[in-house]
Amino acid sequence: MKDKNNFDFSTYLSPFTWRYGSTQMREIFSEENKYKTWRKIWIALANTQSKAGLINEEELADLEKQQNNLDIERILEIEKETKHDLVAAIKEFAEKAKVGGGKLHLGATSMDIVDNADAIRTGQALSLIKKKLISILNQFCELIEKYADYPTLGYTHLQAAEPTSLGYRFAFYAQDLLIDLRFLKFVQDSFKSKGFKGAVGTSASYLELLAGQKVTPAKMEKEIMDELDLESIDISSQVYPRKLDYLIFSALASAGSSLAKFASDLRILQSFGFGEWMEPFSKNQVGSSAMPFKRNPLNAEKICSLARYLSHLPTIALENSIHNHLERTLDDSANKRIILPDAFLSTDEILDTAQKIIQGLEINENRIDYNLEQFAPFAATEEILVEAVKNGADRQEMHEIIRVIALKAWGRIQQGKSNPMKVLLCSDKKLTKFVKVSKIVEMIKHVAVLGDAPERSKSLVKKIKLEIKSN
Repeated sequence: MKDKNNFDFSTYLSPFTWRYGSTQMREIFSEENKYKTWRKIWIALANTQSKAGLINEEELADLEKQQNNLDIERILEIEKETKHDLVAAIKEFAEKAKVGGGKLHLGATSMDIVDNADAIRTGQALSLIKKKLISILNQFCELIEKYADYPTLGYTHLQAAEPTSLGYRFAFYAQDLLIDLRFLKFVQDSFKSKGFKGAVGTSASYLELLAGQKVTPAKMEKEIMDELDLESIDISSQVYPRKLDYLIFSALASAGSSLAKFASDLRILQSFGFGEWMEPFSKNQVGSSAMPFKRNPLNAEKICSLARYLSHLPTIALENSIHNHLERTLDDSANKRIILPDAFLSTDEILDTAQKIIQGLEINENRIDYNLEQFAPFAATEEILVEAVKNGADRQEMHEIIRVIALKAWGRIQQGKSNPMKVLLCSDKKLTKFVKVSKIVEMIKHVAVLGDAPERSKSLVKKIKLEIKSN
């Protein structure tokens, strides 16, 4: 086996290392970005402490000079001895900064660095997710506006139901994503980092360091956090409240679930029995190694698969919050290294894949029209039954007549023939005794009326655009 740091294809790689997620998201959660962010925080700490007279100008200049002189392999080498990644990073930095290294990490505890770094990376990742979520909402708005008045057969229990608007169906997904955008914004506004409060959150070490100085621990913390563009939480233990992680993971899982609903519906509508929608399929794409004719909805299936994984990560984050006993345990440390990047990369891949599907989504209008023509007449049967009874017919007798006609029509459809429902209803003498033929035809035609679905769809688009503008 090769060394664990030799990340070629001869050793295990996470699918998120190269298959799923964007390069930009992977860079955010890269080891290089992590260590650079740690150094950025150490420099901010040192800069503020220099104003309080704890670090002299020469020491600060040395630290700043060596800030980007990073040797990750050396850090990992030191970690083999220290068994502590942050201490190893301190030692490696101090080896480079011969003058200022002795003042590095002054008064801080590990999580003053790690938690704030995670907050920075989380903020970067949330911004990227929100940008992509807004892009998808804009795509759905275009589809809603284009198809707001286009009738399509509705389905309940995966059976033919009353018609709806194609734009209204797209509005289902857009409305869910609008909720997700608002949730994401709430999480962004609520998320605050630990700040600089020391080993158990009391700022005792900083208070001792700053004794006799005009700078208070709270003022020092504020200056550092302003430089890092972070906001500190009022009360922390050794770490920021892990409940905040749960909110982040929940927001990501919520967005994933919305697109999984869209992808799941697409998989149904792409199947041979429906044939109304299809995800894009490139010229040289292969659907099956055994069946050359297959055109599988593999991207929609990928979204559903990743969203299912993503949906379980909030549970781990919630348990991390519960089991972070007293002022701090390490129950969360190992799994957070895994689930934090995994959650964002899963969501990132879901969003990117959804954008590609929506952009190239194939709408088979001919099949939509055919399905509507074939099955919409069944939806008129209840209205016809009620009309017959109102005009003096026996309900049970009329119900049986319509039931037999409906079954006969279903049989013809099963044989691949056109729906004879309208003809059969209009030619039944017992039924037409109570409901005129012209009335039956009118009722069947009326079924295709879309109600106020087009107007409400367009109204949602306006709400979405206002929300996007406010973001």
